[in-house]
Amino acid sequence: MTAVALVLGGILAVACVLYVALPFLREPAPSEDRLDQPGTLERRALELAEERDRALGALKELEFDHRTGKVSDDDYRELVGPLRRRVAETLRALEPRAESAEERVPASG
Repeated sequence: MTAVALVLGGILAVACVLYVALPFLREPAPSEDRLDQPGTLERRALELAEERDRALGALKELEFDHRTGKVSDDDYRELVGPLRRRVAETLRALEPRAESAEERVPASG
């Protein structure tokens, strides 16, 4: 009786594994195997995200160089402002909803 239960359990386990793995094992149809081109908004969002990443990387590198003494205090003050503005501009462009919400809320005080 125990041997029969073990065999049935093994067959059931193999069947479950095959059922779950079947979509991964078969070749996709050519029509399903293509990526759609990103739309204009998606492309713009990707460009902005890349610009944000470049600006943040440059800012991080500038701060590291300043801390290690490769960049003087005067040069750091001259370079950090434009980089921070660039980062802020790309962040604002990536989150237009937050900007429009701020415009709708009246300033207190």
